[in-house]
Amino acid sequence: MASTDVYKAWLGITATNRPLDYYQLLRLKRFEDDPKTIRKNYRGLNAHVRKFATGAYMETSQKLLNELAKAMLCLTDVTRKLEYDISLGRKVEKPNARRSLEQILRENEIVPEDRMKQVKSYADALGIDLQEAVLQQKLGTQETVMLAYAESIGIPFVSIEEVGVDEELAVQVNPNTARHHSFVPLMIDRGQLLLASPKPVNPDVEEELRMIFDTPVRSTICTPAEANAAIAKYYPRNAVQLVNKSDGTKVETTKSKTIKSDTNTKQEPESDKPMTDEERKKRLQTVLVVFNFTVMLICVTLVTTNIPPLAKTPTLQLLVDGSIGVVAGMIAAFIAWKKLTK
Repeated sequence: MASTDVYKAWLGITATNRPLDYYQLLRLKRFEDDPKTIRKNYRGLNAHVRKFATGAYMETSQKLLNELAKAMLCLTDVTRKLEYDISLGRKVEKPNARRSLEQILRENEIVPEDRMKQVKSYADALGIDLQEAVLQQKLGTQETVMLAYAESIGIPFVSIEEVGVDEELAVQVNPNTARHHSFVPLMIDRGQLLLASPKPVNPDVEEELRMIFDTPVRSTICTPAEANAAIAKYYPRNAVQLVNKSDGTKVETTKSKTIKSDTNTKQEPESDKPMTDEERKKRLQTVLVVFNFTVMLICVTLVTTNIPPLAKTPTLQLLVDGSIGVVAGMIAAFIAWKKLTK
């Protein structure tokens, strides 16, 4: 096994120079700029190498899979690719302006022209981002929409299923933090901790992780479905966090207790599980439905019943009825939110 040239035997690469650059490794033409082509080649090679991920070649194949993933992540990251290309001698002119998410959605025909205004209004009404509105309206697959979003912010898209999660890194992350901010750690790449999340991770959380791992942190974009599945797997309610202390000891923490190897067990009160972004959105949508229904019900009741008018003219009476409906809707929405968040 030691004498096997896996680059030649498994990937069909005939170049003899080692180490291979990322373009050679992914069997791309030098300085390929199309993210779709880069990702297509990566996925093909990834699937092929996984065929060897058993038996005596398990460790070798995993190492090669990590190399392929790191190459793909670099070449689909606008900023890192530019730096990498320059290091290979590419003469780079002024880079093209990045397209906005709305432009990408239009030009890639993900959202029809006649639906864009409606989708944007929907996003504004619920206070959510455009890509979330597109997903909720089911106008594209999660991967298609999140690829567009990743391109619009210049961050690479990653499939957690393809790249995998480093379990040794995962166990060192606070489970509550991972659940609340919807991320999982993937790997250490070129001295940086890579996180996968449907959104760039909060800078304060990145700083917290930087201090834990003593390395810079970088976000990648994944689909909400893959993030939720990975979080459910690695950070259930009884998930264990392994933290390396400065004195060399290791602390295992769970949601309800802390256990240190050289001291007595210390019990800490269990905290409430924080809402995820997805849970918060669903609750907000429910509250909005309650508000709208209550307003409509009150207004219809006031108009159709023989309640003495409170205003001198029909127009003013409609305004009064509407105001009463809005107040009642706000009260009902408040009660609904309190009940949902208990």
